[in-house]
Formats: sequence, structure tokens, C-alpha cells
Amino acid sequence: MGAMSLWGKTDKQQSAVSADFEQALTREILLTERLRVKAILVTISLLLVMLTAVHLIAPDTIGRIWHGHVPILPLYAVFLAFAVFELSVLRVLGQRLAQGRDVPGARRYLGALIETSLPTVALYLQMKAMGPAQALAFVIPLVYFIFIILSTLRLDFWLSTFTGFVAAAELLAMAMFYRPEQFAAEPAPDLAFHIVRGLVILVCGMLAGAVGMQLRRQFEASIVAATARDRITNLFGQHVSPQVVERLLTEGARTDSEIRQVAVMFVDFRSFTAGARSRSPREVVERLDGAFGVLVDILDRHGGILNKFLGDGFLALFGAPLEAPDAAHRAVAAAREMLAANEHINREASWPLRIGIGIHFGEVVAGNIGSPRRKEYTVIGDTVNFAARLEALNKDFNSQFLISADVRNALGDDGSDAVPLGEVAIRGYERPMAVWQLG
Repeated sequence: MGAMSLWGKTDKQQSAVSADFEQALTREILLTERLRVKAILVTISLLLVMLTAVHLIAPDTIGRIWHGHVPILPLYAVFLAFAVFELSVLRVLGQRLAQGRDVPGARRYLGALIETSLPTVALYLQMKAMGPAQALAFVIPLVYFIFIILSTLRLDFWLSTFTGFVAAAELLAMAMFYRPEQFAAEPAPDLAFHIVRGLVILVCGMLAGAVGMQLRRQFEASIVAATARDRITNLFGQHVSPQVVERLLTEGARTDSEIRQVAVMFVDFRSFTAGARSRSPREVVERLDGAFGVLVDILDRHGGILNKFLGDGFLALFGAPLEAPDAAHRAVAAAREMLAANEHINREASWPLRIGIGIHFGEVVAGNIGSPRRKEYTVIGDTVNFAARLEALNKDFNSQFLISADVRNALGDDGSDAVPLGEVAIRGYERPMAVWQLG
């Protein structure tokens, strides 16, 4: 049974998980898209600043390279138009993030075409200034690789491949067909050379796409795991231990309603309300949090699930949602350790607390219960009611730990120290029930 079986069998549950996954994945893709656009703007800005700085510091050198025709103003004009376009892309991405919607595919391809054409425009200006042969051997053709590398952040194989194709096709077209008049005497371009270079650029685009797809798969795996963990938290509460979460993810567990054999434990701090009246709210919360922290850690170690907090107590389950053939043994062992730990805490605390524990073992209906908008995993049935009655009987017997006859029978020799309290009248039950006390 896979981890996805945790979500049950209904179409509504599966569609909810799928919607959560798609929304989370869309968000991650939009975030990486926004990072890519920012990286492009920063990179192109730095290149332009470097060119301007060299032009100001060593104009003779730049003049020799560009044959005295440095198109600074046209370059700035192109960059300004490009920056306006990219800022509009950032604005659209921000809006889509806020709306939780993806960018249409056609818009992505149009954006890739416009972005990848920036080096082509710059190459046109460079070829016009220094000639085709020199321009094609200079820096601008390498700028295509900036866009190809950053296309990885699109997390889309075909978009990266398209970027590589546009770069290769436009570079090949400029090399073969654009011949400025003042450089018409230059030798004809070598078709094979430029085709091979274009193929290398195309392959680089495909490789960038492959890397992007691998990143996308890792994102998807992370989102699936996060979605699964979030759903476990929503169903079982934030107090589920990491170990139990890992077991639920690894082994899977049914959460649609079913009959299970479960050991149900109710824990309550006796006379806590009376003691809280004479203390500040902060003291009450700190004392209760400290005590719960110790008891829940013990519960985790014995494989129990803390189903819900009940004021100054809680309901715990052994055997649901994960099966446990020795559920009764685990519950009793956890209860005994809780009592010992509480005694140790009381010896050092200014406010000693007395625990009452009741455990019953039997069939329950376990599953997701609640409204269509908010469900939680819980158990219902007579087994739960009887366990609550057992815990309440601790007040009558001045005891701390009571179990039912079913728990006593399940323990076998491990319950040899159980003390029978006889047939006890229990509220809500027509006939007396056997009750046992453990220390």
C-alpha cells in the first residue's frame, strides 16, 4: 500500500490532493520564472555597465574593436525596451502568483522568443559597426548561452529547447544572410561552420531543458511529500510525532471509515481546574504544556496516536490508523511510564498533578469525520465511551490507572499485577462491568 492510499478512496479526496499539488507546483514554477527574469535583468545590466565603463575608461581600445562606431545609444535604447518588457513580465508573474494561476503556454513561448532575440538585435548593431566576420567571432554570440542557461529555471524541457532553437536559428540567419554594405567585400560565410555552431547551441538548449525537467521532478517529489505531510497534519493534528508521520507516509493507512480493533486511552489531570483557580493563566499554560510534553513523548515512543486534546487531558489511540497487533500491551506500557514520569515531575514541581488513566480495548469505527470543509481522523463507538467512563471512575476509587476486562485478557501474563475491583455499576450501562486497577 503506497503513501497515496493514506488519502482514502473517494474521488473528492483524490481531486483535493491533486488540486493542492497542482497549485503548489504552479507556485514553484512561477517563483523560479520570476527568479529567472530577475537574473536576466541583472546580468544584462552588468554587461551594459561593464561596456560603458570600459568605453569611458579606455575609449581608444573600444574604438579599435568597434572600428570607431560604438553603438552605445542604440544599445541603451534596446536595453531600455527589453527592461520594460521584462518588468511587465515580472508584473504578470506577480499577479499570477497572487491569483494562484499559471501563465498560458503561448505567452511563455512568445516571451522566450522575445528574450532570445535580444542578442540578435545586439549582434545586428555589432555587425553593422565592425563587420560580420569580426562580430560573429566576438562576444555577442556567447550572450545566447546566458538565456539558454537561465531557461533551466523555466522547468520545461520544450521551452528550453525552443530557446536553443531560436538562438541557433537567429544566429545562423544573421551569419548567412546579413551582409552590411560597407563590409560586402568580406569572404562568404562558411555554411557548414555556422550550421555546426547552431547545432551546438540547440543541443545546449536541450541539455538545459533536461536539467530543468530534473529540477521539476525534484520539485514535484518535494511537493508530493509536503502535501502528504500537510494532509496528515490536517487529519491527525499537529501533535502527530515525526516517527508516526514517516510510518504513515511509508506504509500508508486507510482513513475512510472502517472497523478496527483499537486500544483507547483517556488521560486526565485530576482536580486541575481547582488548582488553576489560584494561579495565573501563564502558570497554568506552562504547567500543562510541560506535563503534556512529557506524556506525549512517552506516547510517541510506544507507537500511540494522540487523537485530540481535551482541555486538561487527551484521547490517545493504539492500533489506528496504523495497525498494532499488540495495541493493548503498548497502551498499558505507555500508561505505566506516564505514571512514573509524572511522579518524577511532581517531586520537583511546586504544583504537583495527579493523573487519571482509563484504557479499554475493542472495536471502533475509525475514519475521517467532520464537515465537507474540515475533517479529522477520529474514532467513535462504545469502546471509546467505555474508556472515558473508566477514566472517570478513578475519582471514585481514588486510583490513577483503570483498565477493562478486555484489556486484562489481552495482557495475559503481563497483567498479573492487575487488581480486580469487581463488577462496577457504570453510568450509561445497564449491567455492572468488570474493572481492574493497575499501578
